[in-house]
Amino acid sequence: MTRGFDEDLPGDVYEFNEARKRMKYEKTGNAALLKPAPVTQHLPAFDPETGNPCFRPYKGSGKLEGKYALITGADSGIGRSVAMLYALEGVAGITIVYRDESEDGDALYTKNTIEAQTKCKIHLIARDIGFEKNCQEILDAHLATFGRIDILVNNAAEQHKVTKVEDLDCATVERTFRTNVFGPIFMTKLVCSHLKAGGVIINTASIAAYRGMDVLVDYSATKGAVVSFTRALSQQLAPRRIRVNAVAPGPVWTPLIPNTFSEEEIHNFGSFPPFKRPAQPCEVAAAFVFLASDDSSFITGQVVHPNGGTVINA
Repeated sequence: MTRGFDEDLPGDVYEFNEARKRMKYEKTGNAALLKPAPVTQHLPAFDPETGNPCFRPYKGSGKLEGKYALITGADSGIGRSVAMLYALEGVAGITIVYRDESEDGDALYTKNTIEAQTKCKIHLIARDIGFEKNCQEILDAHLATFGRIDILVNNAAEQHKVTKVEDLDCATVERTFRTNVFGPIFMTKLVCSHLKAGGVIINTASIAAYRGMDVLVDYSATKGAVVSFTRALSQQLAPRRIRVNAVAPGPVWTPLIPNTFSEEEIHNFGSFPPFKRPAQPCEVAAAFVFLASDDSSFITGQVVHPNGGTVINA
């Protein structure tokens, strides 16, 4: 297998983290400019003979063979890794949704890399999911391309750092809620009429929903809403045999981080969990594979916490 997305991997995940701390960053939001690049299809591991840490490529085993998925915010970061792992697990077609033309480069790179390594076909569509008409266009395009949908991943999100609640801008708060809350609700509402028994919905929450983040007050509120939405929706859809769960990552190294924080904060990013480092997207995406597959057939209304060891009691 080619190395695909992960061309310049260091020896292990902690070596990666030290290299990350030495870099300088610009607020571009462009994944192609983020060095070292987030790890998309390799998992931290240990050599069984020496015990030394290393990276190993994710190997699919047909857990999602022949299914079709729609993933929002999948041009980079966690969403890109979810798409890659789904393709490796046998998903036949994926619609990747991203915000606008500024992300065309990342989206096209994601499509080309996945299609070069797997049989999965990728359909790209740029739309702002904060408005229902756009979500309808997304779904229409997906169905026109693939004919059916089995998995919906509501992953797209945005965050804006504000240190004082008095400085929250109403337009920015609305923008954050549109992307993080309205979008998942609109997409789910529209997709549900096309999901059959066995269908799966997975929402991206955050550790911020549980422990809060002082400089991301409105973002934390949106992720709390995602958790409640997941729990309520799971009860409604259980009689239809459609499962609804969420993943609440801790700190994850994605393009969203340099676009949000100062250079000092970026260098210290991920230092609070017991593991003392941020996750790589692939470490979080593996939870999305579990929740989409039959391995989680008796799980609905729950939240998986790949957060580096932070204990969540809620």
